[in-house]
Amino acid sequence: MARDFDAIVVGSGITGGWAAKELSERGLTVLMLERGKPIEHAVDYRGEHVPPWQQRFRGVGDRRRFATEYAVQSDNQDFEDANLSFWANDLEEPYVSDPEGPFHWTRASCLGGRSLVWGRQVYRWSDLDFEANAREGHGIDWPLRYRDLAPWYDHVESFIGVSGQAEGLAHLPDGIFLPPMELNCVELHAKAKIEAAFPGRRLTIGRAAILTREHRGRAACHYCGPCWRGCSTGSYFSTQSSTLPAARATGRLAVETHALVARVLYDPRRRRASGVEVVDTRTGERREVRARLVFLCASTLASARVLLHSRSEHFPDGLANSSGVLGHYLMDHILGPGAIGFVPGFLEHYYQGNRPNGIYIPRFRNLARREPGFVRGYGYQGAALRLGWSRGGFQPGFGRAFKEELRQPGPWLLVLNGFGECLPYRENRVSLDPEKVDAWGIPQLRVRFNWGENERAMAADITAQAVAMLEAAGAVNVIPQEEMYVGGKAIHEMGTARMGSDPRSSVLNAWNQCHDVPNLFVTDGSGMVSSACQNPSLTYMAFTARAAAHATEELTRGLA
Repeated sequence: MARDFDAIVVGSGITGGWAAKELSERGLTVLMLERGKPIEHAVDYRGEHVPPWQQRFRGVGDRRRFATEYAVQSDNQDFEDANLSFWANDLEEPYVSDPEGPFHWTRASCLGGRSLVWGRQVYRWSDLDFEANAREGHGIDWPLRYRDLAPWYDHVESFIGVSGQAEGLAHLPDGIFLPPMELNCVELHAKAKIEAAFPGRRLTIGRAAILTREHRGRAACHYCGPCWRGCSTGSYFSTQSSTLPAARATGRLAVETHALVARVLYDPRRRRASGVEVVDTRTGERREVRARLVFLCASTLASARVLLHSRSEHFPDGLANSSGVLGHYLMDHILGPGAIGFVPGFLEHYYQGNRPNGIYIPRFRNLARREPGFVRGYGYQGAALRLGWSRGGFQPGFGRAFKEELRQPGPWLLVLNGFGECLPYRENRVSLDPEKVDAWGIPQLRVRFNWGENERAMAADITAQAVAMLEAAGAVNVIPQEEMYVGGKAIHEMGTARMGSDPRSSVLNAWNQCHDVPNLFVTDGSGMVSSACQNPSLTYMAFTARAAAHATEELTRGLA
């Protein structure tokens, strides 16, 4: 790419796609840079409907290769041989997980990024979340409130298509919904029992960026199965199905893959970013590309790495880091605690298809009154399902009768998995390793993350309340899940370049704009000031669309 652009977007995932769409639709010429390989919508979803008996190793994959080349990525439940082309190779794209504070960094390395493999759960935040830090004295206050983001939630939901059920909860605002997916018979049973036993708690269908009717030329979901292999009908939101076609339709977008952004270029005379340095990951060739705006959307840790590596005489500790907080206050959601139980009866009922969604129990702790033991709260995701033939791996039995039994659906299982809020701690951080570099000579990112006492107290309550609700629903043989997974396992990492009103304690302002470098915007999870307990992707998208509108206005006024 020899010519200059109005804007460079680094990354092509959920926020990168939105930045490209919004900026190009507002009249700017945009270059999208993706370090990974190209993935063409539908054409490159090669494992989408391939049954396991037609796959290598019968769908299990080459476990020796996975253990060496994909040691971190293969720990993800959606990782498999059929979608191997989506994932980062841990040997080729290394990072350092601090042994005193380990962290699992789940990464896609392709056009579209994790928008191809995400869980698609989309929940709005409320002022309960945006005011929490100020109310309780943890971290710093958010520089905005729900009213500032609400129109942008509307904007995003109207475009991506969100199926869900309005519930009228102040702490989980309703949005613009397509018809909700249906609860199955055991979930309806559990809903009635749990809501009767625990007034104030609600069990509802998940709010998902998956279509239940045709929307903007994309087909309704037909429940075909493994969404994490790609969706050629575009029934769930991804960069390939939604934002990228919209951006390309403007005629103002250029896309380049195998393009690793090593650093952001800084012009000290103008005190502005002037572009980026790009490394071709196939040849190692380096070049500079110029632009009037730079949007970092590479994901929380990758964007932090770029900023930290963009050191200069003017910013010796990383670009836009006069505050000294860049890299600090890394957060993720508590995942692991919960419970499962068997629900007797309902054996005359079954379901059709593979519903790509589950149930949701919104936060009920620390709403109207303070609960003992911890601050903030958690929600549950889960589902009721019938066990299939694979139950033979743990169910006692032998011989012909046993095998015949496995041909029939097994008992109903009800699962509740907690997602809990993590407080912002300065010591949870990323930094550049002083010794290790990657294949292109760029320092590897070093990640250190530990749970605090508040998270541990919350995790214990997540398990206890899951058990109580399952028992209230009539479940038997309830199995508590008490282990807290390692940080990063929830794949909701956020923080490291937080927003704030004071440049002395934050990297970004209320528009995701760097205090120190006004034409540099960071709109992925890096800017988050607290983590709430809801899935964050919808909020990232709303922030990105809002920032793009503001950046365009700044350019028009000549301020960026």
